[in-house]
Amino acid sequence: MSQRLHLFQGYGIELEYMVVDQTTLAVKPIVDELLKQELGVIGSDFENGMVTWSNELVLHVVELKSTRPELNLNVLENEFADNIKRINSRLEKWNAMLMPTAAHPLMNPLTETKLWPHDNNEIYLLYDKIFGCQGHGWSNLQSTHLNLPFYDDEEFAKLHAAVRIILPILPALCASSPILDGKLTALLDTRLAFYKTNQSKIPSITGRVIPEAVFSKRTYINTIYEKIKSDLQPYNATEVLDPVWVNSRGAIPRFDRGSIEIRIMDVQECPSADLAIVALVAELLKALVSEKFISLEEQVKVKTDVLVTIFDQCLEQGMQTKITSEDYLKIFGESGSLTAQALWGKLTERLAGISPSLEPWKKSVLDTLISEGNLAERIRHALGNDPSEETIKKIYRQLCGCLAQNKMFLP
Repeated sequence: MSQRLHLFQGYGIELEYMVVDQTTLAVKPIVDELLKQELGVIGSDFENGMVTWSNELVLHVVELKSTRPELNLNVLENEFADNIKRINSRLEKWNAMLMPTAAHPLMNPLTETKLWPHDNNEIYLLYDKIFGCQGHGWSNLQSTHLNLPFYDDEEFAKLHAAVRIILPILPALCASSPILDGKLTALLDTRLAFYKTNQSKIPSITGRVIPEAVFSKRTYINTIYEKIKSDLQPYNATEVLDPVWVNSRGAIPRFDRGSIEIRIMDVQECPSADLAIVALVAELLKALVSEKFISLEEQVKVKTDVLVTIFDQCLEQGMQTKITSEDYLKIFGESGSLTAQALWGKLTERLAGISPSLEPWKKSVLDTLISEGNLAERIRHALGNDPSEETIKKIYRQLCGCLAQNKMFLP
């Protein structure tokens, strides 16, 4: 975010997709050629109006991001959908197409990974040297990033407190990675399981994914960024790696541009689903920041241990996660025990009542998502008792069609 905004004055959205072969669904490492087709030369960014196409760590992933912070999510959804159509038309010459979801179900990252070899390659090579980037946690994970603005330390404290509270239940809503190596995993959000551990060689980079209870720029720099900088030092002699963007917590503050980036949402099957979730998350954060649930004083006291426990459960059980923490439920005026599905249902109803702008998203996407389950649950349901490679390919071809047509996947 180049222009410093106040809370909720605009949103930066990023959606990541794989490029795969139309026939075999194998990954196709041709994103540099895709960008070259538009730019005329090899480059890392193609600005196409409201949406910019960018490279990622690996050659088979392209990121679509809002060129600038946007407030009208409906317009942005249509722009994303139009750009997906344009990319798919460009990919035809290679018999390729875009694939949604947070993880390719059949990819072998040890043999199929090709790192971006062009500009900023020294960064990717150093990452590879430190961590080894030929694994699911590096080359087989696609997410939706939501960038939220804050203007000063006071706004940062309010936003960071609210973001920490909602992070644990986001995987229940957004999980889309139930299959790896051609097999159902024990988790619905397998991407995040790898995200938690892929940089464990330097634990301070990711922490516990749920950020620490830190609510000022000075404290954050002194306790988190300085620790990352110190731990990186043995590997970072040329200082290529900057602690600010190496930080891999589930929500990352960028004090230089005044934003917090939420990184733990799996990408969905179509922009309509992603933008509906973003709209819901934005309204929930607004309500928390406005202290419609509990006061800021109470929010900053929410214990990280409580949040981490719920987060880990949601990775595995998705919407069926049983939330029993009284400390967490009382934030939203609930008690006893609730599934994540029931909690999201209650929150969606309440927020749609507060914000009429959410009601269209609720009717078109959110009600379906909450009643039918997150995308990972719907993929599992579609597999039924036949998790064969043939069935997996059939389902993921349908998902590619959902992306191309901007419609939800209903088994």
